[in-house]
Amino acid sequence: MNNQPNQEIQYYPKDALKLSDDVPGARQWAVSLNNTMLTYFEVDPDCTFNNHSHESEQITLVLEGVLYFEQGEKIFEVKAGETIAIPSNVPHAVYTTDAAVKAVDAWSPVMGKYQNQS
Repeated sequence: MNNQPNQEIQYYPKDALKLSDDVPGARQWAVSLNNTMLTYFEVDPDCTFNNHSHESEQITLVLEGVLYFEQGEKIFEVKAGETIAIPSNVPHAVYTTDAAVKAVDAWSPVMGKYQNQS
């Protein structure tokens, strides 16, 4: 096994970025390096990512629609062009209401759940 970091640029043309199923009503693709990951999501109306947490820090940019993030009693309404940043191990849920959403997430360290899915 080679422990040296990959030193080559990795290019992913559009046709290489295939959507995979995630939770019911959501599809994603992922690209990662050794320490950083980017995921793209298409989320149907009335879709829920139940309460969860993860080691990876998460920064989400909503491209289209509105994505709701719930932390305890707080609800954050993140609209197109807006961003939310979630620290490591913070419990949260995510959901949509009556409109579909497109969003990208940046993760560090790499989110193992989505690794090697594109």
